[in-house]
Amino acid sequence: MVSNPTAAAAERRKTGTPLPDELLDAGERLSRDELRAQQLKNLQATLRHAYDNVELYRKKFDAVGVRPEDCRSLADLARFPFTTKADLRDTYPFGMFAVPMADVRRLHASSGTTGRPTVVGYTEADLDMWADVFARSIRAAGGRPGHKVHNSYGYGLFTGGLGAHYGAERAGCTVIPASGGMTARQVQLIQDFRPEIILVTPSYMLTLLDEFERQGVDPRTTSLQIGIFGAEPWTEEMRREIEERMDIHAVDIYGLSEVIGPGVAQECVETKDGLHVWEDHFFPEVVDPVTGEALPDGEEGELTFTSLTKEALPVIRYRTRDLTRLLPGTARPNFRRIQKVTGRCDDMIILRGVNLFPSQIEEIVLRTPGVAPHFQLELSRRGRMDHLTVRVEARADAGTEARAAAAASIAKGVKDGVGVTVSVDIVDPETLERSVGKLKRIVDVRERD
Repeated sequence: MVSNPTAAAAERRKTGTPLPDELLDAGERLSRDELRAQQLKNLQATLRHAYDNVELYRKKFDAVGVRPEDCRSLADLARFPFTTKADLRDTYPFGMFAVPMADVRRLHASSGTTGRPTVVGYTEADLDMWADVFARSIRAAGGRPGHKVHNSYGYGLFTGGLGAHYGAERAGCTVIPASGGMTARQVQLIQDFRPEIILVTPSYMLTLLDEFERQGVDPRTTSLQIGIFGAEPWTEEMRREIEERMDIHAVDIYGLSEVIGPGVAQECVETKDGLHVWEDHFFPEVVDPVTGEALPDGEEGELTFTSLTKEALPVIRYRTRDLTRLLPGTARPNFRRIQKVTGRCDDMIILRGVNLFPSQIEEIVLRTPGVAPHFQLELSRRGRMDHLTVRVEARADAGTEARAAAAASIAKGVKDGVGVTVSVDIVDPETLERSVGKLKRIVDVRERD
């Protein structure tokens, strides 16, 4: 176990240190006008590349009567059709590749638990670009050459592990490829190897924190200074929980396999005010999730991305299902920000006519005394009506009265804040399944009722 951090280090963790100008790369130094000119040039080339080499895009463009040469401004992108996850599944495995298989250097794929997996491919240039944007993300989070990075993202077909690994190496860091699982061993490795940075899903970070405390180790005494968290939505309340328990900067990273993987956008440590999109490679739009109409910056809707520099698998207006809004840049003024994603179109529960997201429940749970930040939502049916039970773990020192008070507080918080009545079940500590990757928040048992 290492000694307590110095007062100076603790103060740096509170405020963040801006990135020196000499560490900004060429893309980060572009003016907004230079960036937009580069975006248009690369967008036109991407549309041509997709149309000429991917049958699905050729059919989609022809069906709505547009061709690549019809894109004369960035605003013209709104005339082109969307791409969805279903398109990748329908063309499984390689039907959306725009280069010969001999030029593909790596394949990744989703788990396929809800149907055919989505398969993505990378040329050598794609892998170089991916490492570059992830390295840029690490620098924006406060990472520097020479830092040790404990990588708890899963390796394999999931893009998280290898994407983070090569990005950290590109940033000049030393990588500890811990992957997921073996939680007790990971806690020991963090104490022994003394990394400055951890890359992990926020839900698994909570699992690691619980394990530190179970072993009698104060997480605030470790060497960790920065946590880069992604792969699932998380809230400001969870950020505060992690930062207070771990004494680190907790910053958000965003990405998805179909666009490139993690590293599409990154929160800057000096501001922690949303994720700057690396717009020299990925062009964002926000659209109405129902009508598909492009929305102006500042309005909330569904995030879409068009790749600007990908070779093997270009994506045109890919619908992410993530809900957010586009905002002006701050720490990187030339890049727009997306607000922290705390919900997905797919995750929305319609309970007796009321729209509800897991992130709304999480905010209430995290501010409730006597309970841990581990919860699960169970959808069931009572008679003809849908019913939601919020199952939350008690903290180890919470007695019967504290548990009853917590259940009443959560139920009232949901009723007052969301407008629906739910049941709350406070369960024993370490009862709910722990996450080693993306946490499954919703369990739907209505078909069994």
